[in-house]
Amino acid sequence: MPNKLDTLLERLKAQQRDLILAMAEHDGLPAGSTLREVAELENVIAAVEAVAGEEAD
Repeated sequence: MPNKLDTLLERLKAQQRDLILAMAEHDGLPAGSTLREVAELENVIAAVEAVAGEEAD
């Protein structure tokens, strides 16, 4: 069961990142805007989590 919950959580986080980035791009926000910075930070977090997951395997 924990694996299913982890998988669901990862999918939800990925969708959240995609939505934040899409909102930032759609609204034409400048590079220094808070929303765009949040989107970029979410992408960095995703990359770190992916590397950590690979190291754990």
